[in-house]
Amino acid sequence: MKVILLADVKGQGKKGEIVNVSDGYARNFLFPKNLAQEATAQNLNSAQVKQDAAAHRKAVEKKNAQELAKQLENKGIVIKAKCGSTGRLFGAITNTEIAEALSAQTGLSVDKKKVVLAAPIKELGEYTVTVKLYAGVQSAIKVTVQE
Repeated sequence: MKVILLADVKGQGKKGEIVNVSDGYARNFLFPKNLAQEATAQNLNSAQVKQDAAAHRKAVEKKNAQELAKQLENKGIVIKAKCGSTGRLFGAITNTEIAEALSAQTGLSVDKKKVVLAAPIKELGEYTVTVKLYAGVQSAIKVTVQE
């Protein structure tokens, strides 16, 4: 029997795939637990429409991320912080502060989870910070920490 998987099923396939399983397995396990539905013409068409919509949504998200990466390219931000006489900061500059400063100074909104720091910034100076906007799409910005 051909079924469309509604969730990942170990040993059978991933969500949205059309697989061939035995009749008893489908009727006694997959259907009662809502892990699959029968592959009728209407269900196949519905599944195809959902896959096309998801592919289109991903393409739009990637395009938007690439545009944002072009806008962020070679942008610099300045963050002012308190520091001691040796140039060491009281506290640290984190990805949250960088994301807030980026939106305030450039007007481009970036989620704090997308700002990647190797380690928190704890001294004055210039740093290059990577912003991962989408899978395979990233941009580098310059962060200058001043007293």
